[in-house]
Amino acid sequence: MRIVISVLITLDGVVQAPGGPLEESGDWARPYIDTEVVGGAVDAALRKADALLLGRRTWQQMARRWPARAGEPLADRFNAVRKYVVSGTLTDADLTWGPSTLVPGSGALPRIRDLCASEGGDLLVIGSPTLSRALLTEGLVEELILLRAPLLLGGGTTLFPADGVRRPMELVSTVTARTGTQVCVYRTAGPDTIPPPAR
Repeated sequence: MRIVISVLITLDGVVQAPGGPLEESGDWARPYIDTEVVGGAVDAALRKADALLLGRRTWQQMARRWPARAGEPLADRFNAVRKYVVSGTLTDADLTWGPSTLVPGSGALPRIRDLCASEGGDLLVIGSPTLSRALLTEGLVEELILLRAPLLLGGGTTLFPADGVRRPMELVSTVTARTGTQVCVYRTAGPDTIPPPAR
């Protein structure tokens, strides 16, 4: 399975505004989401996924939202797909939005590497900035789907590692929604894809 991250992000790399999770302080996000392009990108990524890989907060937010919308096609896909939840505080008994499997935080990376080595479709990460940063740091991410809103927030939780490591990416496709949000798909690329310096 390959890890794909899909996330709504600002131009300055913020995925969560100051003050709380996206759904609690997400007024910045709503004007930039449309059902056709942005919603379509999420739906397409979900259709290719064999499972979701989520951090605790994102799983809890989604577990509050999607079961209540059962009967809607996108909600039904979210409710039905297998979910792996990385957490150091949740227990199996807490995972009432099924099918969900706990990945204890203390041994998460080896378990995720095992999932990557298994056969199947995509292992889709939605939101989950702390988990996403760890996966990027470990070089486990093969594709980024950045739903890039034309907005600078100037603060908040960011997606990318700040460790000074270069990680070449290749832009595979981009499409712009009527809201101005760009759906940009990037894949990991080798060092030979880095353009030579200008002369």
